[in-house]
Amino acid sequence: SVCNVVINFLFEEGYLLTAFELLHELTEDGHADRATRLRNFFADPELFPPDDLQRMQTLNVANPQRVVEERDAAEATASILEYELRLAQEDIRSLQEKLERRKETPGAVDFRDDLGKTSIFGDEPLLMDSRNRAFKNLGPLRDSEKRNLNHAIKEFLLAAGYKLTAMTFHEEVDVQDLDDLQNGDTCVPDALRRYYLHFLSAQPEAIEEKDLLQEEKGRLEKDKESLLNDKCRLVKGIEVLEHDNDYLVKSLEAAQNDIKERERQIYLMKESLEKSSKDLNECRIEITSLKLELESSRASRGLDSNSQEDFPLSAQERLNSYKAEIASLRNELEMVRAIGVACDKELLDMPIEDKRVRPSITWSENSTVDIREDSVISAGLVKLTDGDTFDGTASSGLLDMDRKFSISREDNATSGSLAVSSNGVIQMEGETEDIKTNFEGPRDQGHQRPGNSKFAKELKQELETVEILADALPKIVPYVLINHREELLPLMMCAIERHPDCGVRDLLTHTLFNLIKRPDEKQRKIIMDACVCLSRNIGEERAELELLPQCWEQINHKYEERRLLVAHSCGELAQFVKPDMRASLILSIVQQLIEDPAAIVREAASHNLAILLPLFPNTDKYFKVEELVFQLICDPSGIVVEKTLKELVPALVTWARHGDRPLSQLLRLLLSHLLGSAQRCPPASGVEGSVDAELRVLGERERWNVDVLLRMLVGLFPEVHDMAKASCPYLGATAEGLSTLEADSLFTESLLRDHLRGNTEWPTFDWLYVDCVPALLQLTCMLPSREESLRTRLSKVLLTMSKCFGNHYLSVIMLPIFLTAVGDVVDLSHFSSGHASRIKGLKPKTATSERLAVVCILPLLLAGVLGAPSMVQQLSGYLRMLMLEYTLKHGAWTPTHTPELIDAIRFLCTFEEHHDIIVRVLWELVVNTNADVKITAANLLKVLVAYVDIKFATQHVLPALVTLGSDPNLHVKYSSIDAFGAVAQHFKDDGIIEKIRVQMDAFLEDGSHEATVAVVRTLAVAVPLTTSNLRDYLLQKLLLLTAATQGMVVMRRRERADVFCEAVRALDATDISSANVKEQLLLVIQNLLKDPEALDPAHKEALENIVKERSGGRLETITKVMGTHLSMSGMSSLFADSGFLSKKDTADNMELPGPQPPTQEEGRLMRIMRGNFGEMIRGRGKASDETFPNAP
Repeated sequence: SVCNVVINFLFEEGYLLTAFELLHELTEDGHADRATRLRNFFADPELFPPDDLQRMQTLNVANPQRVVEERDAAEATASILEYELRLAQEDIRSLQEKLERRKETPGAVDFRDDLGKTSIFGDEPLLMDSRNRAFKNLGPLRDSEKRNLNHAIKEFLLAAGYKLTAMTFHEEVDVQDLDDLQNGDTCVPDALRRYYLHFLSAQPEAIEEKDLLQEEKGRLEKDKESLLNDKCRLVKGIEVLEHDNDYLVKSLEAAQNDIKERERQIYLMKESLEKSSKDLNECRIEITSLKLELESSRASRGLDSNSQEDFPLSAQERLNSYKAEIASLRNELEMVRAIGVACDKELLDMPIEDKRVRPSITWSENSTVDIREDSVISAGLVKLTDGDTFDGTASSGLLDMDRKFSISREDNATSGSLAVSSNGVIQMEGETEDIKTNFEGPRDQGHQRPGNSKFAKELKQELETVEILADALPKIVPYVLINHREELLPLMMCAIERHPDCGVRDLLTHTLFNLIKRPDEKQRKIIMDACVCLSRNIGEERAELELLPQCWEQINHKYEERRLLVAHSCGELAQFVKPDMRASLILSIVQQLIEDPAAIVREAASHNLAILLPLFPNTDKYFKVEELVFQLICDPSGIVVEKTLKELVPALVTWARHGDRPLSQLLRLLLSHLLGSAQRCPPASGVEGSVDAELRVLGERERWNVDVLLRMLVGLFPEVHDMAKASCPYLGATAEGLSTLEADSLFTESLLRDHLRGNTEWPTFDWLYVDCVPALLQLTCMLPSREESLRTRLSKVLLTMSKCFGNHYLSVIMLPIFLTAVGDVVDLSHFSSGHASRIKGLKPKTATSERLAVVCILPLLLAGVLGAPSMVQQLSGYLRMLMLEYTLKHGAWTPTHTPELIDAIRFLCTFEEHHDIIVRVLWELVVNTNADVKITAANLLKVLVAYVDIKFATQHVLPALVTLGSDPNLHVKYSSIDAFGAVAQHFKDDGIIEKIRVQMDAFLEDGSHEATVAVVRTLAVAVPLTTSNLRDYLLQKLLLLTAATQGMVVMRRRERADVFCEAVRALDATDISSANVKEQLLLVIQNLLKDPEALDPAHKEALENIVKERSGGRLETITKVMGTHLSMSGMSSLFADSGFLSKKDTADNMELPGPQPPTQEEGRLMRIMRGNFGEMIRGRGKASDETFPNAP
């Protein structure tokens, strides 16, 4: 390679310093394999003796002139910088020359680019075997060749980035100035590489390759020309298309303008048609009235109805004029029909996407004209009829109004018939007219009846009756008793169904909804049944236009009973409206009711949303409904949540499944809400890196949300199980066959292991251990130990998961994940590499994460995973291993050193089904020979006591504690004292209390200071919750123990005094008989006050207050108990003018007759309520001698 050429040149010319510097730079750049010859050369001990090298290394060390060295170093640095400056200037000049040459010769080859693109130290051989010659065979170098090669070597080193080597080479070459660029044919840039490339290009292989490249170049030039031609054709085609596009845009604009003009003409024709129809109706009505008048006149005169000779002239003329007018109107209709046909043919060929209003005219075979105008209005009021308006913002579905006008004409031999309908139909057949409404059934047209006049009269009377009823009902309803208003419902339904005026119908519908101001459940059902019946009779269109607006109006009613009625109407009336209305207006009403402040309304909204979901035509509103479901799930009211979990969530799952919506979307959103509820809470501590910084302080709302979401997750597990069965890729059975399989039969161990090792996709099944379990672990690591209810809920979630998917799933998948999460070493060979790495990522990596795993995950592992019914043996073995190994390695479990482990066992004790397992393991610890193991057992028995019944405690706990209390090791013996105290707190059975007294006597008989302090402290804690027998026992022991304090050191006396004072104060807070107070409690206090050196001032003050309360304020008692501690100042205050025993009080007391019998002892509360201490002394002065008979 080029590097070998440079090395050979340096060796032959003797440039050893340059070669040595090149060795270092090659090694630093990672090209040590290129420097093998250099390294071997300089490592030769014959050329470079070690002694000379060592002597040269010690020269600088022995040089004391540090200043000179610094100066030399500064000069060397300056020279290096100057040299680098010269090199930079040289590079600039060379680049400028190169740029000029490139401009002059565009086709020249840039060898520097080749140098940048190709590795300098390539692996190609320098010479072929046939031309492998040494430089010496070419003869000695001439001076000019040597100068050119020196320039080439220097330029090569600079181009390769070896500046230090170039500097050394510059210093070694002293026969010429390498910075002086000589002009000539031999001085060219990149000379060395040019020499090498020229040598390679002279080889036959290079010549053949060059020819091939030339041929390839020619072929590519031809391809380039063809591509340029194609580009030109495409550009011309684009120009043509742009021109056509502009033309089409202009044509479209013209067509749109034409359409607008035609729409305007159609609108004018429609207005003209409406006006003509209105005039025609007026004519028909007047003709009908005239004919009725004519018939009545004939009947009164006895004339034949067919004769027209006796008609009055005026009536006959008017009839003729009307007939002429009718004929003219018919001509107008024919003209309109002709124009409409022409317009319709033109509109059929035009695009209608951009039109907001599309009129359509349809001509039927029987010459019926049907003009419809569909208007889309986004806001405002839409006028339905003359007296009916509706808020257009309610729903887009209610804003598509259809106004139909139909004109029918049939030609008969005798006469023609004309029918015009707009809400009602007026029909004329020959000389008779019938007035009909939409509420009448269909009638046969063209059928002649003998009594048409009578029928018209009856029909008119029926309409008048309906109008009278409609006018009277709103006035009658307020004066009818509430309990009897339901009897008016049939009349109201009839009037609403048959009245022709929509404004009156709207008023009656409003009255129906407001029939009772605050209807109860029964009354709401009656009103709702009436609305359902009415909706069934009037059809979808009228139900949308007349009933749904009433629901919308009462969404924000002040009475919750009325809002409840609206909620029920959403579910009941949904089946009687169009499908698009269910997913628009009705869903909007439900959405507003979900935000109602009343919980009962939100519950009804949840129930009716569950009814509404199956009626939706599609699942376009799925995400909106999903949001509403989670809003109801996180509702603060329990009744709303229960209704949602029981009805709405199953309805949502069923609706989504039928609409091909994946359940994974709901599950992902559920986990997101679950983690978000906890993550939004503040951390328990602001200390970065601590365990508390990872935990969260949950508020009441967040705690409620997490619990409810976990309940929802438990409810979805059966659905996940069914979907996993249906999508199992390893079974060829049908869905019906899979549904009959049990969990253990389907999810077998071999199937699970094969799936975990393979790459087969099973998304629903993989979601459990890929997403669900890690999310639950993440949630667990945010819950502090005081969140007992949530930890219990999480345990039930895991137990339900194992129950749904079988024991094999629990042992093969869940157990390894949780064991890894708590830091144990687990065999993950049955998992694929991807799953194994993901599970290993759950393992704690720092001390803080290890402690967090013990605090949060270990309780869940014990109760939720190993606590499954099929894991009894694994739970027993894990507990045994956990307690024994940790105790033998780190010492006994104590509340101060291992509170996390004890709390994990305590959480397991909350599950009653595991008590037998725990006791069996603890008995193994009790009989163990290691003292620390026994102490661990004692502390865990204390924890277990709070969660067992009296039978279990008598049969298992107390025998174990008695065994520990009899142990020869004092530390083991005394560690059971606290456990006995816990038993005394939770059980008041006389037999248990007696056993505890016997055991406490055995502890006190040892006479040990530690035992005494522990016994008194334990009993003092248990006193408020235990029986009177144990309180009396403690008083007796205190009286004996406080009397024997001589001979002890001060520190022990102080410790005992503190414990005894706490016990006295605990006893004082309980009900103690007066005899025990006199004979024991006050004597105990007296003994404690005798040792002021050991007594804490705070305890001393508390004891003095107890004496004042319990002694009843008697002077002798206080003096005897307090002794010399009652100072002279205190005595003077008693006998001062304002004191308790002033002269006035003494004089009053002397006037009392004879000795008085001792009064009955009062309760402590009464003594506290009595504020006059002097009165208490006077009232009990006579009984003072009975308190202490031995007083002087």
